[in-house]
Amino acid sequence: MRRYGKHTDEDDIRSRPNRKGTRPRTNIRPAHEDAAEGMVLTVDRGRLTCLVEDRTVLAMKARELGRKAAVVGDRVALVGDMSGKKDTLARIVRIEDRTSLLRRTADDDDPFERVVVANADQLAIVTALADPEPRPRLIDRCLVAAYDGGLTPLLVMTKSDLAPPDKLLELYSHLEIPHVVTSREELAAGEAAHQVREHLDGKITAFVGHSGVGKTTLVNALVPEDRRRTTGHVNAVTGRGRHTTTSALALPLSDDGGWVIDTPGIRSFGLAHIDPSRVIHAFPDLEPGTVNCPRACSHDEPECALDEWVAEGHADPARLYSLRRLLATRDRKEGD
Repeated sequence: MRRYGKHTDEDDIRSRPNRKGTRPRTNIRPAHEDAAEGMVLTVDRGRLTCLVEDRTVLAMKARELGRKAAVVGDRVALVGDMSGKKDTLARIVRIEDRTSLLRRTADDDDPFERVVVANADQLAIVTALADPEPRPRLIDRCLVAAYDGGLTPLLVMTKSDLAPPDKLLELYSHLEIPHVVTSREELAAGEAAHQVREHLDGKITAFVGHSGVGKTTLVNALVPEDRRRTTGHVNAVTGRGRHTTTSALALPLSDDGGWVIDTPGIRSFGLAHIDPSRVIHAFPDLEPGTVNCPRACSHDEPECALDEWVAEGHADPARLYSLRRLLATRDRKEGD
């Protein structure tokens, strides 16, 4: 049944009053110019522990940030209760621009990338020389993620009393990666921490490694006043360790202003999110040679200009081999 006549105007239309008032909605959001600056130390089930000046503050993400999530290492702006007292909660209203990103996917077919750490200066890749055996393909994947995200890699080899480091060092010698070799005795006595500490002063360093390599033990030695969970053991059957770190955590180094970020042990490091064209930036001796490469060159094909660049003596052939090995790691399983 027709409610209005054939020729209606707006006076004939009955409007329902807005019970919430007549103020129009707006997309304008407050600038929060008086927000406090902080750094995210850890994230746990939607609650973020942040360092604001000299105290830790529990916070949650403001609704206006939408799907954008803050991660460990992020510089953020906070409003609300910044006292840090029990049962208080602040709001993160802004995530500042990031200088670097360590990202990974669950596997190479997973389209969902996970940001592990933000704003780190370097990535310490911890691997045991034995018990468990080193996994070069996993190291390669961590290196690719570091180069892609703007982090400088550092290779830390543990348990040198069980196996010599020569073979592994030779594999990465042409990448000119800083490295530290430690034994179980040095790790237990704290001497390993002193060796690694020389590379950490004044920097934010994220530590990664698969379970059982001694990563968390090393972090405990670096920051003894803030020890993490007890370390796990390597399974004698599978050769794998038990995860003892379940969430990333930023810990301050004393005196020098540096930070250590301990991350959960990894068993795989997917690279589905990696753009191979960004990895070349970590090879300044090879990058100029890509000028004459065909469009979208993979740098591992017959038309690649890098072969001629190396043949002319501009770079060491071993460096080109190392680059291509890293770029090909997306197409190889970690155990290959």
